[in-house]
Amino acid sequence: MAQTQSANIGTWYIDPDAEDKMADGHAPIWRHLIDLIVEKDLTAKSVLDFGCNQGGLLRHLYAIRPFHKALGVDIADASVAKAEALKGNLPVQHQATSSLAGWADQFDVAISHEVIYLIPDIDAHAADIWQALKRGGVYYAVTGCHTDNPLWPKWRELVAKRTNTIVQDRSITDYGRAFEKAGFDVSARKLEFNGFIPFVADGWTPNFADALEYYTQTKIVFRLVKP
Repeated sequence: MAQTQSANIGTWYIDPDAEDKMADGHAPIWRHLIDLIVEKDLTAKSVLDFGCNQGGLLRHLYAIRPFHKALGVDIADASVAKAEALKGNLPVQHQATSSLAGWADQFDVAISHEVIYLIPDIDAHAADIWQALKRGGVYYAVTGCHTDNPLWPKWRELVAKRTNTIVQDRSITDYGRAFEKAGFDVSARKLEFNGFIPFVADGWTPNFADALEYYTQTKIVFRLVKP
């Protein structure tokens, strides 16, 4: 996870070790998400990862579906520096920012994973992504952090305790309305993760039944198309 707010931060997690381990936990979800992306051939495409953290999603994407070039942005300065150090010779840039000013009509595909619930002004974000996408471009925005999630009251407390971020309370419908207002053709589906989910005794869902429900039924993938 990573987030966007008015000022940059060092890392998303307060604990730097947790920040470093986050990619390992997200990797199976990223691979599943990549499989859901409708656009199969990205070899001539430009990709945006909004809230890239340490750059793991773009590295996974390139290994599975190589793209022409990509940009990863995030307000966590230390995480962006780590992403840049880890990118090797991939055609990827990283910037410590939440603004896409100067990137109008540049991207064919945009992705965010567990970012939109941390954005204070979702209307401004939707407009920012809209202007950054080419016509026909697609934004995949993934989140399970919404008020329709039965775990949400507890998770709000955990985010405040464990991270350097501020959460926002929005429903799935709230997101749909915001992106439609920006001009997107809005559709969505449940993530329906089909892999095995590891048991983590002190994780975000210490009740293992909740973890199974969350990754299969609660987590949502928006597909937002700029006509």
